[in-house]
Amino acid sequence: MKLLLRSIALASVTVAGVFAQSEECKTNASLGIESAKVKNYAEALPYLTKVRKECPTYTLATYQYLEKIYDKELDAKENAPQTEKVAAVNKIVELLKERQQHFPSKTPNGDLYSTIAQLDYDNGIGTAEDQFNTFERAYQDKENFTSPKGLYTYFNLLVGLQKEGKKDIQQVFNLYDDLTEKIEVEENKTASLIASLTEKEETQALLSREKKKLKYAEAKAKVFGQVKNSIDKKLGDLADCPNLIPLFTGQFDANQNDIVWVKSAAKRMYKKGCTEEPLFLKLVEKQHELEPSAASAKYLGKLAEQKGDDFKALDYYNQSAELETNPNEKAGVYASIANNFKKKGSYSKARKYYRKALEYKPSYGNAYIQIANMIGKSANSCGTDEFSKLSVYWLAASYARKAARVSPAIADYAKKLEANFMGSAPTKTMIFQKGMQGKTVSIGCWIGESVRVPNL
Repeated sequence: MKLLLRSIALASVTVAGVFAQSEECKTNASLGIESAKVKNYAEALPYLTKVRKECPTYTLATYQYLEKIYDKELDAKENAPQTEKVAAVNKIVELLKERQQHFPSKTPNGDLYSTIAQLDYDNGIGTAEDQFNTFERAYQDKENFTSPKGLYTYFNLLVGLQKEGKKDIQQVFNLYDDLTEKIEVEENKTASLIASLTEKEETQALLSREKKKLKYAEAKAKVFGQVKNSIDKKLGDLADCPNLIPLFTGQFDANQNDIVWVKSAAKRMYKKGCTEEPLFLKLVEKQHELEPSAASAKYLGKLAEQKGDDFKALDYYNQSAELETNPNEKAGVYASIANNFKKKGSYSKARKYYRKALEYKPSYGNAYIQIANMIGKSANSCGTDEFSKLSVYWLAASYARKAARVSPAIADYAKKLEANFMGSAPTKTMIFQKGMQGKTVSIGCWIGESVRVPNL
């Protein structure tokens, strides 16, 4: 009985101690986090350090705010000796690894190692190969490697190592293709959100949280667009036709039965516009022989189009679209079909295929541009009177506006186009005289859409 009572007493003391520690953790975390929120880092640091040491699993916020504090300390060492920079970086890395230990689901490898690699790169720690290898480790978890800056640095390092003869040029091409596809996936996610919110915005006011979401999504889309352009520029002359043709010509005999190599070479030449070269025809025919596919049908469509056989080109493009499973590639095929119809003046059919392209690639701003231009060119033939004809330009402007929002890379051009269309639309005087403010104008002919007249 005495032994039982002693055990109960010890247990009570232990529970009380744990409760007291929990309360102390709660207090210290609260004081540290509240100070960090207002960027009073000097006051926050001792509280958060204590929480990290004594109750490391209490809250993820401990690590998130300590990382901000340590980043600030590193920024202050911009002109400090290298040894101090290394120590500051190591401090952050130790924190991040500890965070992964206690909060593994909130600290995936893709995020962790891309952050570490970027820190090493920015602060000149280790060799370019060391930094690249850390990025490689991060990219093994590429779903969680989402830093636009990190993706560019990763590619930049590979191009540098290739120029030094330490990496093969095919590795550069492979990573370029993979990164481009990944960025397009991220762009499409963002563009889908932008499209849904802007569509809602046209008919009703957005909630405060929706406005924030839209603003963040547009900023994110802009950054990814810039990174994709930077990666394109970095690839530069390495992938231009004058370099690709002798490279692939020299490799053709040894690799002509390797479907992976043939597909990669044909895709590279297609993307760079080297489609009039005899080598491209050889690659396409070989690809179609080894593995008939959406890609080979698309290339044959391009060749037929170059020969002026639009009917045959359309047939190949439709085959390609049906076979294609990659949404970005599928969108490109539908855009090619749309371009074919647009050249013939079949605007309704062209719009149908541009819309199909947008279904599979919401960030395809050029599809909106093409629709805007077709609508703008039809203003004189798609209205019953002067006001309805000029109202067509409002509709054209709305498509140009969508292009700017989902595709920052062409935003400047799209905004100028929008301004031009708005300049051709009915003036405020015309709206007032007709009493049309806030009303809806139905537009006939092939367009078959309606547009709301702006309120004065």
